[in-house]
Amino acid sequence: MDTLKSKLPPIGQLGPFIALLFACVFFASTTDNFLSGQNLSLILQQVMVVGVIAIGQTLIILTAGIDLSCGMVMALGSIVMTKFAVDLGWPWPLAIAAGVAATALFGLINGLLVTRIKLPPFIVTLGTFNIAFAITQLYSKSQTVTGLPDEMTALGNTFALGGAQVAWGSLLMVLLYLGFWWWLRDTGAGRHVYAVGNSPEATRLVGIPTEKVLLQVYVIAGVLYGVAALLAVSRTGVGDPNAGKTENLDAITAVVLGGTSLFGGRGLILGSLVGAIVIGVLNNGLTLMGVDSVYQVLITGILVILAVTVDQLSRKGGR
Repeated sequence: MDTLKSKLPPIGQLGPFIALLFACVFFASTTDNFLSGQNLSLILQQVMVVGVIAIGQTLIILTAGIDLSCGMVMALGSIVMTKFAVDLGWPWPLAIAAGVAATALFGLINGLLVTRIKLPPFIVTLGTFNIAFAITQLYSKSQTVTGLPDEMTALGNTFALGGAQVAWGSLLMVLLYLGFWWWLRDTGAGRHVYAVGNSPEATRLVGIPTEKVLLQVYVIAGVLYGVAALLAVSRTGVGDPNAGKTENLDAITAVVLGGTSLFGGRGLILGSLVGAIVIGVLNNGLTLMGVDSVYQVLITGILVILAVTVDQLSRKGGR
């Protein structure tokens, strides 16, 4: 039993990759087109928005926090950048920058409320979720923004790769994951994120400014939500005020499935990418099989519970 427990942590880290492998083998054997290059490319396109949001969510969860506002903040950013471009006539680079600035501002607000007033992240981001939703609906008048400049949707364009058409936005998502994987693994600032999640008091006592680290994490997450907003605009070709209603839970699900501990301090950011792809593979594969979407939600919920269970067992095994 002790030997089994000692092996649980690495199993927990490998879990997302094992789940992805089994899902791919299952759907490849039960459907005809699952392994086609075009279908696999489609899965990446479908998860690129949630995948980028999940990067920011991973950073926050690594600090033992959580961000329930991420989806609606992303939607607000998409409305700001599209309305600035279409209604105000701003050049597209400035319009995009305005949208990212709006999401970064929400990240800053979340971070200040958590670090300065010491409010629980759950309560703070639940509040800013509603604020972002209200501002999005009021500013857009609940109307979809159309007629965007071609440059704002360029990341939705594709390039040929191995017989498939891959969206530039999918490539950007992968590059962002590689960049943050390096940052968390090989830089002092990245290691501080893990340290704060492990033990904020011990981290403070060794001279690391924990509040600064937390504030930095929330602002970076806000910027990433702005990037996700641009990807959403690129994929749909419009600014949709009704977007973002499920992306917060989808991103948290991807992070949990990816093996990041909800208790903070432990996780591999590339696991969140795998978690997002697992969700995309399940939805895509079950759709190809003709399974009702309700069952897709059911299976995803079961996987989340299993992932949290593995995390709990891993923590007990590491004691």
